[in-house]
Amino acid sequence: MSAPRIAPGGRRDVGLATWLLSRAAGRVGGTRPPALFLVLGRHRRLFRGWLRFAGRLMPRGTLPRRETELVILRVAQLRSCRYEFEHHRRLGRRAGLTPADVARVTAGPEADGWTERERTLLAAVDALHRDRDLDDACWRRLRAHLDEKAAIELLLLAGHYEMLATTIAALRLQPDPPR
Repeated sequence: MSAPRIAPGGRRDVGLATWLLSRAAGRVGGTRPPALFLVLGRHRRLFRGWLRFAGRLMPRGTLPRRETELVILRVAQLRSCRYEFEHHRRLGRRAGLTPADVARVTAGPEADGWTERERTLLAAVDALHRDRDLDDACWRRLRAHLDEKAAIELLLLAGHYEMLATTIAALRLQPDPPR
């Protein structure tokens, strides 16, 4: 991967609010301010809208935080997105994921150790990534575990992180260094 195509902005480039938010997010994540925030923050209006939407999915979604992190990590694994994988590996620890859970994410939904619900969520992520759709059997399995709102949220969560992985790849962002 080459150097980032757009350099992270400074306080003047992204505005005081985004600059402070990035510094706080880095402290929470144990890294320097996230390059993703400081690059996307260069488009201030779009960044604020994206952040509100993304925040509704994670951390303020209705799915349990552990499951949200499993979904995000699986998308990052399937997309070979080191930036998101490393970021959410750290966040996943705070949500109760163990190193064994993270290793199983890389193995996929067929790995031993998942609950039936976790296996179903991860299989849905794989199908969405592979087919850009869920067949009827996968949908029925998913709905056995999720109500309508949670099913909608899962679809948007997986799709959002696919989009984010595309953006990160095109921008050539590297994982954030530790503090």
